[in-house]
Amino acid sequence: MLTIGLFLVFVAITLVITIWASRHSRTANDFYAGGREFSAAQNGLAISGDYMSAASFLGIAGLISLVGYDGFLYSIGFLVAWLVVLMLVAELVRNCGRYTMADVLAFRMSQRPVRTAAGASSIVVSIFYLLAQMVGAGSLVALLLGDADGSAQTLTIIAVGMLMIVYVTFGGMKGTTWIQIVKAALLMAGAVTLTVLVLVRFDGNVNAILHTAAQTSGHGEAFLQPGLQYGSSLTSRIDFISLALALVLGTAGLPHILVRFYTVPTARAARRSVMWAIGLIGAFYLMTIVLGFGAAAVLGSDEIRASNKAGNTALPLLAQELGGGGDSLGGVVLLAVIAAVAFATILAVVAGLTLASSASAAHDLYAAVIHKGRASEKEELAAARLSAIVIGAVAIALSLTAQKLNVAFLVALAFAVAASANLPTILFTLFWRRFNTRGTVWAINGGLISSVVLVIFSPVVSGGPNPLVTGVDFHWFPLANPGIVSIPIGFLAGWVGTLRSKEDADDLKYAEMEVRALTGAGAY
Repeated sequence: MLTIGLFLVFVAITLVITIWASRHSRTANDFYAGGREFSAAQNGLAISGDYMSAASFLGIAGLISLVGYDGFLYSIGFLVAWLVVLMLVAELVRNCGRYTMADVLAFRMSQRPVRTAAGASSIVVSIFYLLAQMVGAGSLVALLLGDADGSAQTLTIIAVGMLMIVYVTFGGMKGTTWIQIVKAALLMAGAVTLTVLVLVRFDGNVNAILHTAAQTSGHGEAFLQPGLQYGSSLTSRIDFISLALALVLGTAGLPHILVRFYTVPTARAARRSVMWAIGLIGAFYLMTIVLGFGAAAVLGSDEIRASNKAGNTALPLLAQELGGGGDSLGGVVLLAVIAAVAFATILAVVAGLTLASSASAAHDLYAAVIHKGRASEKEELAAARLSAIVIGAVAIALSLTAQKLNVAFLVALAFAVAASANLPTILFTLFWRRFNTRGTVWAINGGLISSVVLVIFSPVVSGGPNPLVTGVDFHWFPLANPGIVSIPIGFLAGWVGTLRSKEDADDLKYAEMEVRALTGAGAY
């Protein structure tokens, strides 16, 4: 009840923010980009709040507590990815686009085919990411309420979906950004508190944490070495390389990250906001290492698996134990606080994802493709709000079928699609003069279709140790992470499509884009 009370307090605060923001979201610029009024520091906090999701707070710590070193590799991939964003994407995308990724891709291409492909890809990536957040919310409730029949878990997924629809429909980018800023502050405070408590438990001795974790894991010293999850066979080693590629390259293609660069007034502010985000995210992922191994040391892997096979509840259980145990007031309070922070994390991220996908649906598909750029601003905003409702409903329905999957893995799938479909197209558009409309469409569709098909026929969906579909086995692709195959397909498809097209690249348009990208002249 204490957890639910704290969660309701956060919901009340966010609803107040949403009501306030709704009064300042009258134009498309307000709804999609928050009026471009946020500072670099504010946007950096919001990016951190958008990026440090339930997969980070629950999934990665849970994976480390179960598979040790190999779970820690997720943290490395998520952090290193921001160097790609900083060096290749942030400033250039801010200068070339207006509201969405498709604005950049369609700048010098035929509008309708490019926006259709880019909009579809953005929505698919966002849906995958939404599943992770909502499954994480359900796992928390199952732990807190002892949800034997799964009814509370189901109701929680539905409630989170309804709230994210409200946030986006009424608050737009302004409301979503301030919710993410509040959430980032809460998440960092919660992570710091738990990290300090773990270190105090072991007198600040990190070696003692690692040694104890190895003993209680059931794997001995192998828990601290590579190979427990990705190393038992050649297939698992290749799977790890595939995962690393997706994590490092996928961030630069995530729609809900790209749209954040349009909320600041200049490209310089976009670059500085990435620097803020790198500092915050780096500190957070360093703490997840302590928390993951600390959970294994304090609780033991068997207790974590008994609560949730995928490890999603390791962190709340750790908080309860560090507070004095389930029968103590301190344990109950700390569990409630951390669970409420996790709920806040989920709500902030799902709002950002829903906003990005609804922007693609309305701005790219409805306004540019269906109405050929002739839709009024009022009609486009109505379409964006309706899209948020539809996407929220789809995410709720899919989340109810994916409750057994580890949330960090679900996010890895989203990263694979983003790295395969979005990133090749962005890089070709920005840096290859010859690139044309057919190449753009082929790159997006090639990366998107290959990654989704490989996931469908992978051990994740059927035939694996914890598949989405039980009772049947139709998998033929051996890897759980498709990136090592789908990312090259995305680049190759864009290259082949460009060379096979008779369309001549518009050199003047490319020159205009190059000047805008590098100098900001003419940027919105």
